[in-house]
Amino acid sequence: MNQQAAANMTPDSKEHLRSRPKTASLILIGGLAALVLSMGLSISFGAANIRLSEVWSAVFNFHADVVNHQIIRDLRLPRVLASAMIGASFAVAGALMQGMTRNPLADSGLLGINAGAGFALALCFAFFPGLSFMYLILYAFLGAGVGAGLVYGVGSLAPGGLTPVRLVLAGAALSLLLTALSEGVALYFHIGQDLAFWYAGGVAGTKWVQLKIMFPWIAGALIGSLLISRSITMLSLGDEVAKGLGQRTALIKLAAVLIVLVLAGSSVAVVGSVGFIGLIIPHVTRYLVGVDYRWIVPCSAVLGSLLAVLADLAARMINPPHETPIGAIISLIGVPFFLYLARREVGDL
Repeated sequence: MNQQAAANMTPDSKEHLRSRPKTASLILIGGLAALVLSMGLSISFGAANIRLSEVWSAVFNFHADVVNHQIIRDLRLPRVLASAMIGASFAVAGALMQGMTRNPLADSGLLGINAGAGFALALCFAFFPGLSFMYLILYAFLGAGVGAGLVYGVGSLAPGGLTPVRLVLAGAALSLLLTALSEGVALYFHIGQDLAFWYAGGVAGTKWVQLKIMFPWIAGALIGSLLISRSITMLSLGDEVAKGLGQRTALIKLAAVLIVLVLAGSSVAVVGSVGFIGLIIPHVTRYLVGVDYRWIVPCSAVLGSLLAVLADLAARMINPPHETPIGAIISLIGVPFFLYLARREVGDL
């Protein structure tokens, strides 16, 4: 660490660096245990209730001639694993965005990334039907990048520069525009049924082939987020402080943006339009463990996975045998949380 920069740090900056590693360790251990339990419960409950002992047997001693084992292996296990992966992805993406931009309202769903990925998927279904899932993910990455670029560009045009509230307003406006364009494409090319999963947001129908394709991308991006987590902590203090501490801010921001696009793009390609995980979880995590992103990133991944798995479980239990979209479940928590944060930010201007 640059000693001169460290000496020039204000008391507020030093306070900002404090963390609670013991609490973070407890969250990681307890959160992982709760995640495993919730995944077991999520596999058990559904149109056909299955005992936890049979879930264990299906996972570790699979018999193809047992109907419940087929249900678990082919239908429920992929969707539960998908829930865990997309929950971790959205949560870590939100944490990186909030730390990198110092914007407490940053979230892939609020800043046009999800809508951009969805619009790219709509174009793929319209002009390239039958495209493999690998290419769908790649186009979702591209659409996510275009959506984020448009939001930041429009937000920067406002008088007075880019502020957190203006950024979110630009994101909301462009998200609505991109979603409307996606719906227009769906109506014109008669692909509404293909895009129905994206509008609702859910993991029903997730296949093993999708998980096999998305897992390397998400795993690599999560590992990358851990590698740059210390630098994100420095960025959260401000660019000048980060540069004074020897950080190559432009390179770190580029790496963080690429990681966010991979996490959000691959998740949207599988689960569709699910917002607010990346808004809620990082705030809760910072409140619990402090502001060191070496703890925020892994704890956000665990808590995000837990929230998504529990939301998927609730989606099947609210109105059985019908399913409520997982996006709607999370929005019931996310919208009031967003309004609270927005009101606080407006009050601080």
